[in-house]
Amino acid sequence: MNHFFTQIRKEVKRTPLDYLLLLTSGVFFLVFLQIFKGERRESMLVLAVFACFYIAWGIIHHVHDRTLHVKNMVEYIVIAASVLLLLLMMFI
Repeated sequence: MNHFFTQIRKEVKRTPLDYLLLLTSGVFFLVFLQIFKGERRESMLVLAVFACFYIAWGIIHHVHDRTLHVKNMVEYIVIAASVLLLLLMMFI
């Protein structure tokens, strides 16, 4: 487990602006979800936009690192789709 946190720390130190952008967008995502609480269509739109942003962020991040592979793209798509589906189930 210690190795995991060491790797994360190295990654954030290497590309801090990428992770600052992801963190900031995550905060805005949560704020927009709170603003549109109770409005089903708008909440779903916010979820879909953030999922697309997350996929795009992951691809761009790996392009900058020159580590983009199909498995990375699939991983970001699966994570975004899983979270999107889980959160959509809460709103239905």
